[in-house]
Amino acid sequence: MSNRRSFLRKSALAGALTLLGVGVWRRNESRANHKSNDPTGSIFNDSTPTVALSTWRFGLKANAEAWSVLSKGGKSLDAVEAGVRVVEADPQERSVGYGGRPDRDGHVTLDACIMDELGNAGSVAFLQHIMHPVSVARAIMERTPHIMLCGSGALEFALKEGFKKQNLLTPESEAEWRRWLKDARYTPVVNIENHDTIGMLVRDTEGRISGACTTSGMAWKMHGRVGDSPLIGAGLYVDGQVGASTATGHGEEVIRIAGSHLVVELMRQGRTAEEACREAVNRAHAMFVRRGRDLRDTQIGFLAMRADGQAGAFALRNGFSYARTLDGGDTQLLNSPFLLP
Repeated sequence: MSNRRSFLRKSALAGALTLLGVGVWRRNESRANHKSNDPTGSIFNDSTPTVALSTWRFGLKANAEAWSVLSKGGKSLDAVEAGVRVVEADPQERSVGYGGRPDRDGHVTLDACIMDELGNAGSVAFLQHIMHPVSVARAIMERTPHIMLCGSGALEFALKEGFKKQNLLTPESEAEWRRWLKDARYTPVVNIENHDTIGMLVRDTEGRISGACTTSGMAWKMHGRVGDSPLIGAGLYVDGQVGASTATGHGEEVIRIAGSHLVVELMRQGRTAEEACREAVNRAHAMFVRRGRDLRDTQIGFLAMRADGQAGAFALRNGFSYARTLDGGDTQLLNSPFLLP
């Protein structure tokens, strides 16, 4: 009887190991097929490892600044910070940093985060009076035991670290806000007030991937509102062994699905960057529909990069664009594929 039980146990163990081997083989085969069937993956190889991606048309100037860091052998973390700082400081960009559209009480409040390939991260939310929230986020990452500081605490930290306090509400943004006050109706315009973010992903010559995300948030939002942009796993997520993702659009919908983390996990399972972004948009769309919400004024977009540099994007509706710079400095502004017209 004991010999029979021993035989059955050994047979069951052998069967389980066989099934496990088949499962591993199938996963590896799936990953190989994803790579071989991906037409954009062929442009990335060992001789062209450096990539910069950033959301929207203002990503062109962000990429140019990041590339000036990368071309000198700089690290991806330095490149993403330098890139998004350009947009934060531009008063003509009304959805990020200085000159950003204020909340409904007339205050410019900023959110930002930064993350490297090792999982080090820093974040600020509801920060006022500081032009470069991404640099405050990096200081939190490197000089404190915390990841996120908010509101007055974030401002106090920034001032102690030497950041200068200033008025971020430009005359142009103030004039827009005063015109809005006449009716005070919150009716965001898709791909204008709803893009509200620059997200940036960079792979440097050593294969290190970092990301940053920064915004002044939705125009005319409630005072104190925080979107997805400063939330690690929602507006940005980086895993140096897998890839990175950043989000733009209606932050509340991105938060509901932990969107950027979801995209990275889908790439971990073997999806291409675009496939992972598409699935995240599909899940957000399905949740939106189940809640019976009107999609006409909503945009959601994801931008992603795998660890090998393969990149892609996908959006809920037409209009999301992103800048891509490859080794050698060749830059294109690309239109993202989308789910809805």
